[in-house]
Amino acid sequence: MPDTDPSAATTIQGVFMDVIGVGVVLTGRSGIGKSECALDLILRGHRFVADDVIRIDKVGPTTLLGRGDELTGHHMEIRGLGIINIRDLFGVTATTGVKKLELVVRIEEWDPSREYDRLGLEDANVTILGVALPALLIPVSPGRNLATIVEVAVRNHLLKQAGVHSARDLVDRQARRAGGGDPR
Repeated sequence: MPDTDPSAATTIQGVFMDVIGVGVVLTGRSGIGKSECALDLILRGHRFVADDVIRIDKVGPTTLLGRGDELTGHHMEIRGLGIINIRDLFGVTATTGVKKLELVVRIEEWDPSREYDRLGLEDANVTILGVALPALLIPVSPGRNLATIVEVAVRNHLLKQAGVHSARDLVDRQARRAGGGDPR
């Protein structure tokens, strides 16, 4: 692990995963489904980093590394099952000890009185230790497959990093069409 400044460290609550190579922290109130989502992601071949207590170290001006607590290691709490050991259940390839934190996904209960971003034009951020990270809010309700939504969110994040912004591209095409320009 690179040298870190102990004053540039913090802990956050959530579940930390490596999804398609992207370090994603799932946050939200206790019992919202973070661990169950992580378990689904593990079953899809993604890697578990930490559950509940995530230690974050700032190792450069814009780089945050996350890891689990030494005591709890590769353990996860699943309500109704109790504490499970991800490494023992799924093998060493289902876990990783340290991962760069790149995306924050906040999960909350669907509130029908609230307006949610439906187009994806707004890019939100969360700042941790002075580093701005892309952040998404995902409202959940019964019947939504949270693991699929998180996986697609990560794929979309990777596309945006490559300069492909699907929502903006569509809005631009619609504007050109409405203005009589080339719709492509």
